[in-house]
Amino acid sequence: MDTKNKLNRKISVAPMMDCTDRHDRFFLRLMSKNVLLYSEMVATKSAIHGDRKKILSFSPEEKPLALQVGGSNKEELSEVAKIAEDMGYDEININLGCPSKKVQKNKFGACLMKEPDLVAECINAMVMSCKIPVTAKTRIGFDDVESFEYLNNFIHKIHHAGTKTFILHARKAMLTGLSPKQNLNIPKLNYDMVYEVKKTNPHLEIIINGGISKIEEINNHLSKCDGVMIGRSIYQNPYSLVDIEKNIFKTETNPTREQVVEKLLEYVGKEVKLGTKVNHIMRHTVGLYHGQAGSKNWKRYLSDNMMARDSDFQKTKHIMSIVQNNEKAIQANS
Repeated sequence: MDTKNKLNRKISVAPMMDCTDRHDRFFLRLMSKNVLLYSEMVATKSAIHGDRKKILSFSPEEKPLALQVGGSNKEELSEVAKIAEDMGYDEININLGCPSKKVQKNKFGACLMKEPDLVAECINAMVMSCKIPVTAKTRIGFDDVESFEYLNNFIHKIHHAGTKTFILHARKAMLTGLSPKQNLNIPKLNYDMVYEVKKTNPHLEIIINGGISKIEEINNHLSKCDGVMIGRSIYQNPYSLVDIEKNIFKTETNPTREQVVEKLLEYVGKEVKLGTKVNHIMRHTVGLYHGQAGSKNWKRYLSDNMMARDSDFQKTKHIMSIVQNNEKAIQANS
């Protein structure tokens, strides 16, 4: 049975390389039960021929969860779509937005915006091989191409191939001359083009992405689009997910940072026994006290202790005293 209508895409956390791994997703899920989470981009060949357990495994607590895949070979993409379904992912998403040279060399990401027929073939192959929803994340243009007509035609072609959900990063991609990091800032945001896509295609699910962080911004975008995807601001300030739960999903009972850390340390204890390094988990928590009174204490503690022997990290109770002192400081300043 197609699960598309069961997925709530009102708010999602963007796939981010070297960020949204399984440990980060577990951490984020401690603060939000309602947002849709995405994996890092996984290349088709890695998913098919690599260590599948290491690359694709996840904790049940992370769901709802989407796998983002990079590729342009329809047979490989079809195979990965079936793998994703069999492993229990709730969605598979094709990356049509990454501008990096390495990604272009392997012929996936934003360069595929130049080849709508190929993308349509790939989407159709994926749709035919699985029952979970197949979605696309793309830019609004590339290089000198930033026209509504081109984007709308591109979306129509992909839609006819079998997908109804599009995540639009409201910047064009510069395929030459800019680094991936510069591509997140230098091309100007053009939210109006995304709004126009939704207005012209009310039957499609349009998710807007790019430069969004504040609750007021989220609400404004939700008045014009079906959903909002947030990236870097969540990674830099993960506890902002609690504000999203309160204000967007109207969740009445939300965890304190202390409760988040308590649950995470339980997870760290289990993972260390399985061979996971502490810093592979705790590096994702640097921004937990972003903008709060205890931020420097927290960052200093992590810097000094993340690379300590894992058993020492587990035995110390100092981390909870840091957290508790931070919570007191926050209450005193509120």
